[in-house]
Amino acid sequence: MTTYAIGDIQGCHSRALALISKIRSRTADARLIFVGDAVNRGPQSLAMLREVRALGDDADMVLGNHDLHLLAVANGIRKPGRGDTLDDILSAPDRDELLDWLRFRPMALREGDYLMVHAGLVPQWTAAQALELAQEVETALRGPDWLTFLRGMYGNEPARWDDRLQGVDRLRFIVNALTRIRFCSSDGTMDFHTKDGAGEAPAGFMPWFDVPGRRSLDATVVCGHWSTLGLVMRPDFIALDTGCVWGGQLTAVSLDDREIVQVDCPQYQQPG
Repeated sequence: MTTYAIGDIQGCHSRALALISKIRSRTADARLIFVGDAVNRGPQSLAMLREVRALGDDADMVLGNHDLHLLAVANGIRKPGRGDTLDDILSAPDRDELLDWLRFRPMALREGDYLMVHAGLVPQWTAAQALELAQEVETALRGPDWLTFLRGMYGNEPARWDDRLQGVDRLRFIVNALTRIRFCSSDGTMDFHTKDGAGEAPAGFMPWFDVPGRRSLDATVVCGHWSTLGLVMRPDFIALDTGCVWGGQLTAVSLDDREIVQVDCPQYQQPG
């Protein structure tokens, strides 16, 4: 069975259906892995969430920052943002079933030589360590105190990994790395302020995947999250967020032969 990884959909359900149809025309029994941010900013977040869930064993997704944001908003932990388009989910008759399904999604997935995460990894982590740390967050999110976890999830500190981190600081760091990272320094300190392309790194920082000696070179990391980065295809790294919600494209890649499949998208949101 051929597996395709699919970039950030962000509620653009009709374009997701077009992309899935294009994939199925090439590989009828393809398995689909969404690299997070299935919802928010686009016009059809409810339909998208229902779609991924309905695909059952034919698909899976890792959690992105917008997916976690939905869980926090739905439980009164965060207020909706200016550009949020989550009301259809929050008022849906099946909201509780959908949200419960969502919080049981993984934070990271390994498929052979590929590691799927939403945003990236700090350079100190191997692929195996990243999976173990992702499981710590998954355990918290699926456990009886999951709302306590969500309340402590937000914040930019600590910004640098230390194996001795414990409790909420440890979990917050893991979430930030897996769902928010773009730039970091050579010692792994993360910057959360700059959202421009790879060439706009703040002084002393670089794209996380370009840090010399990055320990996750033992896998090809596949992610989304960074629309200003665009499509990147390297032996050690694949980036799939091609700005669907901003009027770009929705992109999938075959993990068998790295064939790219894309559909064009209308612009639903203005940057800013």
